[in-house]
Amino acid sequence: MRSDFAFLTKSGFLGARPRVGYYFTGKKIYSHIVEAIRKLKVKDWQAVPVVVGEEATVYDAIVNLFLNDVGTLYIVSEGGILEGVVSRKDLLKIVLGQADIQKIPINIIMTRMPNIVTISPEESLWSAAKKLVEHEVDSLPVVKPVFHKGREGLEVIGRVTKTTITSAFVHVGQNKYEQEEKE
Repeated sequence: MRSDFAFLTKSGFLGARPRVGYYFTGKKIYSHIVEAIRKLKVKDWQAVPVVVGEEATVYDAIVNLFLNDVGTLYIVSEGGILEGVVSRKDLLKIVLGQADIQKIPINIIMTRMPNIVTISPEESLWSAAKKLVEHEVDSLPVVKPVFHKGREGLEVIGRVTKTTITSAFVHVGQNKYEQEEKE
């Protein structure tokens, strides 16, 4: 088999059949990239969530934000149930107001459920990227439904950020490049 036909066949651009020969499959070059991206699952790329209890103060939240080097904190109740989200912007607004941040509870400024965009571990990373863009947020909590003390809720089990998405896309691009070099 000619090396150029072998490459095009392995890439999926050409098909090969006995007695027929080579034929164009109709696949566009970007379809391979799209396929690779859509196969990536949130569960394989999610990072450890950074959570604080709903009894924390704004000061506690700011300290956690900087110690963990993140842009978003997830506020949880007992059992790890998602109650709210606080971003850098939320914390900056309250600090600029010159309030006593050591006395203000975090639940005063957090965005509450059901106004939080979440994602499940089984969804695609492409879906996570789409949610980040559509809702103009920096981070999504990865959640699973739980039943805790007679109440349904969402347990935070991970996080997906813009950096997560970027890392995954770089990985996909790098793997495609390395595979092409080997062939």
